[in-house]
Amino acid sequence: MGNVHAASSAPAPPTPTAPPGLTPYLPPKSEETTSKPTTEPTVENPGPLEELHRKCKDVFPTNFDGAKLMLTRGLSNHFQISHTLNMSQSTPSGYRFGATYVGCKQYSPTEAYPILLGDVDPSGNLNATIIHQIQPKVKGKFVAQVQSSKFTAAQMSLDYRGDDFTATATVANPDIINGSGVAVLHYLQSITSNLALGAELAYQAGPQIPGGEIAILSAAARYSTECWTASGTLGAAGVHLCYYQKASKQLQVGVELESNFRVQESVASIGYQVDLPRNDLVFRGHVDSNWSVGAVLEKRLNPMPFTIALSGIMNHNKNQFRVGVGLMVG
Repeated sequence: MGNVHAASSAPAPPTPTAPPGLTPYLPPKSEETTSKPTTEPTVENPGPLEELHRKCKDVFPTNFDGAKLMLTRGLSNHFQISHTLNMSQSTPSGYRFGATYVGCKQYSPTEAYPILLGDVDPSGNLNATIIHQIQPKVKGKFVAQVQSSKFTAAQMSLDYRGDDFTATATVANPDIINGSGVAVLHYLQSITSNLALGAELAYQAGPQIPGGEIAILSAAARYSTECWTASGTLGAAGVHLCYYQKASKQLQVGVELESNFRVQESVASIGYQVDLPRNDLVFRGHVDSNWSVGAVLEKRLNPMPFTIALSGIMNHNKNQFRVGVGLMVG
């Protein structure tokens, strides 16, 4: 310790200065010191194609009507349950019990597998989802729906995530006996750090389809920066365009255009999201070309574990107005 204090207290040698009227001599800088290292942006995995418009979709509100009460309680670090009571005219009303289990196989600070979640009502109608990371680059997902003691819907998907691409195969409602079902192939490739291109091939077979089967091929693209993202899909069935802009820390805006060539119908929507972290408040609103206006307000009532939600949607053409109130505990 004495040597350290002695070294720190020793006076620094005087810096040599040039005589008056003369410019001090500076040695030439080498190329290593003058040249700055240039780091090229890395090309990352673009994610699955089904999340192509996710940033824009998250801005739009999810409206509901009637009254809704949800109670969520965590029983452990891996298991939680929920109780939901819904009273509405447009959606099935009643009580539903839900459960979620998150496994111990952790791949990142925010991802752990397997994930099992589902909900059931007193009549036995069940919705279940299983998500598991089979390998570091392979993820599987299974979704099932049971109504009146019968499987009404089943879907299985498999994702393979490479360093700069994602490939997905999905099979829905397969019926080998009747020769019906849906198969979808997705592929999304990162071309640069900002641009991603992909394609979707959808195939459906069944007796209700003219000719017994149909296949549709669509192209997809997304260009994203730190502040905005533009994405779109184009196929024989229609076109879907989205634009997302982060205007400020509190305001996010999204624009969506969806056209169906077969029905010859187009709908344009504008949505926005306002975040006020100091007030624990989130407000989402939207308006579309069908003269439908909707909004959802979510307010966290700190320090109590309560969140209140207010929803309202109005359609001027149909002269309809629906309002909803929700309370989430937990």
